[in-house]
Amino acid sequence: MSQPPTPLADLPSEARPIDASERLALLDVLRGFALCGVFVSNVYGWFSGRAYLQRAQIEAAMASASWWDTAATYVSGTLVSGKFITLFSFLFGLGFSVQMIRAEARGAAIAPLYMRRLCVMFLIGAAHLFGLWLGDILTTYAVLGFALLLFRKRADKTLLIWATVLIFAMPLVTNVLMKVVPMILNGGGTEGAAEAAKAAMERSNQARAQTLEAFTHGTYFEVVRANARYYFGHFVQGMVPVLFAVLGRFLLGLLAGRRRLFHDAPQHLGFFRKLLKWSFVFGVIGSVVGLVLQYMMRQKMIDPQAQWLVLMSPVRQLNELGVAAVYVSGLVLLFQRETWQRWLMVLAPVGRMALTNYLCETVISLFVYYGFGLGLMGKLGPAATIGLTLAIFCVQVAFSHWWLARFRFGPAEWVWRSLTYGKAQPMRRPETPAPAAVTEA
Repeated sequence: MSQPPTPLADLPSEARPIDASERLALLDVLRGFALCGVFVSNVYGWFSGRAYLQRAQIEAAMASASWWDTAATYVSGTLVSGKFITLFSFLFGLGFSVQMIRAEARGAAIAPLYMRRLCVMFLIGAAHLFGLWLGDILTTYAVLGFALLLFRKRADKTLLIWATVLIFAMPLVTNVLMKVVPMILNGGGTEGAAEAAKAAMERSNQARAQTLEAFTHGTYFEVVRANARYYFGHFVQGMVPVLFAVLGRFLLGLLAGRRRLFHDAPQHLGFFRKLLKWSFVFGVIGSVVGLVLQYMMRQKMIDPQAQWLVLMSPVRQLNELGVAAVYVSGLVLLFQRETWQRWLMVLAPVGRMALTNYLCETVISLFVYYGFGLGLMGKLGPAATIGLTLAIFCVQVAFSHWWLARFRFGPAEWVWRSLTYGKAQPMRRPETPAPAAVTEA
């Protein structure tokens, strides 16, 4: 179903939160879809406790797993893990581009308001990170979001080059350096490097075991302490390569927004068809390589700690980017069909209050899986974990529809906007006047 290009000329001159009528429904659908995948990935990998298991424990669980749990594990690794956070990062950069387009249409500078938004986002993320869960992405997005200001006036070709380098080259270089530097510090010998790697693995295993114990049986305050200890002691170390890739995905979103690929999607269907075809090819290549490596590791044909595996970083990035692009292009093409558009619009309210739903997903997951709640951590298989997560997401969909039928923003979005603009935003939707009664003469 074709749609006319989105008009921008009638935007008001003052900075303000956009009204629901000004939103791009397609982007809200994509955000809702991405949020569902991020929820599944976070619960499967982190809240279920799998991220804190040692390799021997994971191998033992896989050896005794049912066929549906084995299938769920491979499906999660191939279609979910890393793919939806890639999509979410892309949408963040695209959102920056939308804000920039609107600011330019008003003749206003984007930097002051955008930086206030990021500062408030960082504060919300910090509360989420230290009060709830170490896997918070808001603080990361807020910090890296400032870098987007440095690229807002760069040429499209420059953005594409930087995105390619940041996504494929920089994580590889960083991972190699993280392997090489310890070797140099240990005199350059392979024996010393092996001993250092073994000691680091033992410390990591001990930290994961202690964290898992606190999350499984600890009180809320014990969880908070363990959360902070693991975050600063181990989690942050692995974040450096990820930061480069996230910024690169931001730039791809900025480029897509600048080219108005989603504002005027019906005028770019040829591009999305080509993107679907080629991203499918690259996604399959990356997935096959990943599955083969996993199989060889489980069969003891490859040492999971082998130094050369670091060279697989670009392949993993290709897989994550390819599958995410399949999701984006496929949804854009389906959205042009009236029947599919009606179905996909079910996700739009979830995307409109993505921040609220993201934070609620953490709270719900803590209650379901951690020891001070229902204590299901380590007690559900992969299939049951994914099924329960999708059921909770369906409740979020229903709640988002109910809430936005009565209010203009989600609760967290209202706080974010009110602090950004320095005044409380109107929350309730205006009452729709009842139609005048028709009387017979």
